[in-house]
Amino acid sequence: MPVLVKVKQNKIPKSKAFGKWYGHVVTTKTMSYQELCKHMSEHNSIYGPDVCLGIANKLQNCILEQLLEGKKVQFGELGTFYLTVKSTGTEKENDFSLGVNIRGLQLCFSPSRTDVNNLSSRMLKQRASFMNVKDLGGSLTPNPSPTGEGDQGGNPSPAPSPSPSGEGNQGGEEPDMD
Repeated sequence: MPVLVKVKQNKIPKSKAFGKWYGHVVTTKTMSYQELCKHMSEHNSIYGPDVCLGIANKLQNCILEQLLEGKKVQFGELGTFYLTVKSTGTEKENDFSLGVNIRGLQLCFSPSRTDVNNLSSRMLKQRASFMNVKDLGGSLTPNPSPTGEGDQGGNPSPAPSPSPSGEGNQGGEEPDMD
């Protein structure tokens, strides 16, 4: 199945991209963890869904444990998980308080760029096929994401690029218009 894209207009008046049209990934379903493990067991595996679920649970717990110990975790040829903090700034180093200035801890993921499985934005785009949801003629009713992000489902766009603030992304991206 192709990656479904919905074209939306930027309606943020103060944005430099105001009035321009951008593509957004449409998510038709959020696959549950259990569904993913069942799907994994159906790929000519000798293990059933329960064994796959047990292994995935253990892997998830170990990844979290290692991240919280200050390590990055490479997940095979998929990429690397790591943590970053969101914090407010202070005028002087001595004024910075871990309890006050750290606002959040975020789980991040950097896709692999190896020859075996290059998951960079450019290579993902080359591997994907796309379809405009308008071409489906109304036969698609996307499920809302659990995060409440509508048709984007919290998934990255086909060609990820920076947020309007330019933090942690590469290339030029449209602002979020929801």
